[in-house]
Amino acid sequence: LQKNKFESLLKVSFMTSRMKSLKYLDMSNNLLRHDGADVQCQWAESLSELDLSSNQLADAVFECLPVNVKKLGLQNNQISSVPSGMVELKSLEELNLASNRLADLPGCGGFPSLQFLNVEMNLILTPSADFFQSCPRVRELQAGHNPFKCSCELQAFIGLERRSGGKLSGWPAAYACEYPEGLRGTELKDFHLSQLACNTTLLLVTALLLTLVLVAVVAFLCIYLDVPWYVRMTWQWTQTKRRAWHSPPGDQGPALQFHAFISYSERDSLWVKDELIPNLEKGEGCIQLCQHERNFIPGKSIVENIINCIEKSYKSIFVLSPNFVQSEWCHYELYFAHHKLFSENSNSLILILLEPIPPYLIPARYHKLKALMAKRTYLEWPKERSKRALFWANLRAAISINL
Repeated sequence: LQKNKFESLLKVSFMTSRMKSLKYLDMSNNLLRHDGADVQCQWAESLSELDLSSNQLADAVFECLPVNVKKLGLQNNQISSVPSGMVELKSLEELNLASNRLADLPGCGGFPSLQFLNVEMNLILTPSADFFQSCPRVRELQAGHNPFKCSCELQAFIGLERRSGGKLSGWPAAYACEYPEGLRGTELKDFHLSQLACNTTLLLVTALLLTLVLVAVVAFLCIYLDVPWYVRMTWQWTQTKRRAWHSPPGDQGPALQFHAFISYSERDSLWVKDELIPNLEKGEGCIQLCQHERNFIPGKSIVENIINCIEKSYKSIFVLSPNFVQSEWCHYELYFAHHKLFSENSNSLILILLEPIPPYLIPARYHKLKALMAKRTYLEWPKERSKRALFWANLRAAISINL
């Protein structure tokens, strides 16, 4: 009875109710509808094969089907889901739901004997991976030519093909990604995502562990390299610079007033006062040295005085000894002088090794001092008096400039 104008599925069922021997009925390509009714459909009990394809049937069709049907064709209709509360079709073995509006694979709660299912060309983005568990008797599933969305949720369905033992008909050619745009046309067998990308718990645990490791490493480096100290010093440096920028228009800022700024430990002050200052400031070519005891301005902070003195000096002389590396203020002076060296791209540092410094005495935060001693030539204070004249000549030559 195909290609006619039958409209009511309920009336068709009543028409067959007295046909005692009817086994096969083809009602395809009609205008059949069924919107649900209080009256129960009455099909011929002998009907075992029913073709209702290419009609206008929706989900309610499952309320009006012959109970003994074995083969049912419902392709090319408007079915969006298989209702769970429908009449149980215990004899149904083949079900064709191709070209409908299904968003997922139907379960087999109402079809305990189902062996073949066709859901091709529907709107299934991510099929359920537990289909064969709910439908243990299904031998063949045709689910190709759907707009599959290749994401983590689809990974389980792809694994289902391997576990099913070849029950997916048309695999792999009929199964390709439709979404996202970048993966369109990729066969599902070629789509893979790592377990880490798809397992939210594993991803969170991994991210947490990596964060903890990163925090631990950063904390260790901060402690080992004394990063908070450097941050504090950089902040004080910028604050001093900011005050200099906002100084009155008449203030020209620090100009070169000294040949060299001397940085030394208080424990080495005797050598500085008895040897260094007298030998440089006296004699030929008057050399002006900046010493904290003489030239620090009262009322200003020590750090600000250090910065100003370094900026007003052509060179910075560092008297290195085991006492130097144990002095906090010497570290400040070395830091700011090193900062000037790189910010102005100048050659302003002069290192005098008063006494040998064992490497184990140098703290970790003095890594700049280690680098300077490794890369730059330093003057070593000679113990022999005969060599000291050459020492003073070299030092004078290093800082000789017309201020």
